Amino acid sequence: MSIFDPLPADLHNKKIVCSYVNATSKIQIARITDVPQWYFERVVFPGQNLIFEAIASAHVEIHSGMMASSILSDTIPCVQLQVEDASCALPSWVPIKSIDDDPLDDPSVILTLPEPEVVS
Repeated sequence: MSIFDPLPADLHNKKIVCSYVNATSKIQIARITDVPQWYFERVVFPGQNLIFEAIASAHVEIHSGMMASSILSDTIPCVQLQVEDASCALPSWVPIKSIDDDPLDDPSVILTLPEPEVVS
């Protein structure tokens, strides 16, 4: 979630988790500009589910267009995009791991497959 652009410290207790899906065939830009001392902007590819943190009073501007042009397509209140639990907004194939969990000691374990069973 918005790790690269964290909300100002005084707003952390007011943050909500939001989800926006680009259901078009065009690249979109999601932008939040109405939170003082904070700016959020992400490219959202067709079919992509963008999960981000914001405050309930913020609005997401959705800009779409081609090449060097952009048109404001929609403005959505973040509270309408709020999800109860960030894990329910993620696809089932995304591993959910807490930051507090122990790091993986040996990354090669991920690539290890069980030996095939020999059938005679």
